[in-house]
Amino acid sequence: MLNRIYRLSHSVTLIVCVAFIAFLLATPAAAQSFAPPDFTELYEKYSQAVVSIDVRQKFRHPMNLLEDDPFYEFFRRFGTPTPRRGESEAPQASGSGFIVFSDGYIITNAHVVNNADEVKVILYDKTEYTAEVIGTDRRTDVALLKIDATHLPTVAIGDPERLKVGEWVVAIGKPFGLENTITAGIVSAKGRDLPQENLVPFIQTDAAINPGNSGGPLFNMRGEVVGINSLIYSRTGGYMGLAFAIPIDVAMNIVNQIKISGKVTRGRIGVVIQEVGKDAAEAFGLSSPSGALVNSVEKDGPADKAGILAGDVILKVEGRDVKNSAELPRIITVMPPGKKTTLSLWRGGKVKEVTVTIAEIDDGESDASVRREGKSSGAANHLGLVLSNLSAEQKQQVGIKNGVLVDSIQGRVRGNIQSGDIILAIIQQGLMIEAVNVKQVNDVLARFGKNSAVTLQILRGDTYYFVTIRPLPDSVGK
Repeated sequence: MLNRIYRLSHSVTLIVCVAFIAFLLATPAAAQSFAPPDFTELYEKYSQAVVSIDVRQKFRHPMNLLEDDPFYEFFRRFGTPTPRRGESEAPQASGSGFIVFSDGYIITNAHVVNNADEVKVILYDKTEYTAEVIGTDRRTDVALLKIDATHLPTVAIGDPERLKVGEWVVAIGKPFGLENTITAGIVSAKGRDLPQENLVPFIQTDAAINPGNSGGPLFNMRGEVVGINSLIYSRTGGYMGLAFAIPIDVAMNIVNQIKISGKVTRGRIGVVIQEVGKDAAEAFGLSSPSGALVNSVEKDGPADKAGILAGDVILKVEGRDVKNSAELPRIITVMPPGKKTTLSLWRGGKVKEVTVTIAEIDDGESDASVRREGKSSGAANHLGLVLSNLSAEQKQQVGIKNGVLVDSIQGRVRGNIQSGDIILAIIQQGLMIEAVNVKQVNDVLARFGKNSAVTLQILRGDTYYFVTIRPLPDSVGK
């Protein structure tokens, strides 16, 4: 019996030892899987398609300074080129680019080559070419260059849609004039909206990007270009961990248009849109805050002819979900003018499909503003809004049939509403109730609970908005 127990314990000990040895053998491999990736193969294979760009610009100085001029010492001391008589050459600027077609077509940023008198491209083997600027697009900051060369190495084009936040990416370029510099980081975010630009869903990365990296490629770990390094956020002019790249699919759409036709065209449907917030989604009867809410429709524009109305929420374009309002112009602008496309709308609690013919964007359109004044009704409603009726002349002046002026706000209301706004409609259970006069509007608003959110369609200046307001606990009429 003791012998059997001994043999059993010996077997258990042996099993435990074998398992422990297996664990030790497996540990280095497991640890290796968490090691940083090796970028050497990517650099060796694809860096030859990355180029350096030097830009020279000649200009005629408006001032002719002599050495006895008091401003002469100012320019000299602060390192600024001293203006002299006649024509002179400005210090060269530098950037990066990459070869997309083997017969000499190169992509870079528009801001790298804008207003350049001479553009030099230096290849990986130090061969230098004078480049022709085929075309630029300032809205997306993309430029296409051409050099007189063939059989050049090219990059592989990737799919930014497959890119994931947290994925490793690599930038190769010429930061501070240092050619063929490689830096690595991760994708920090996708679809970033930046001020003054709604056509580019920027890729945010923490790869070290500095002046001179502009126009260079952003690679994924498969060696595919997924973006063009374009912008940095910096308080010092150098790397601070916030860099932004133009998705390569956006850039290639521009490049192909420039290459084929020499210009860039963009589609439009003639609507003004805004984001759908949580409260607005509830007011319109949507299950989630998604889509693009139509504020206004251009008269006789494509959307107007298709029957799209203010208050519609555009949910899909040709079956593609519009997740937020920023996505709609990005989808529409890449469509060629004349194309017929199907939009899925949310209206009155139901999905409706319409067909719209895409028109071409006219960047020369201008806005007009009209001053409005109304006579106050004097009394504030339970939201603290003092409303007044508009005269027939005032309605005609601003181009509306009905509406009520917000004369002042006496209560504390949370939401984007201001004195001078004109309330055009109240949204209730997905339906738009037109604002006819002060009494009717106050009666409709009274049907909401004292602490309930209310969604309104308003006119502010020349722009239509949908705003959601809610009384704070100490508002008028609590």
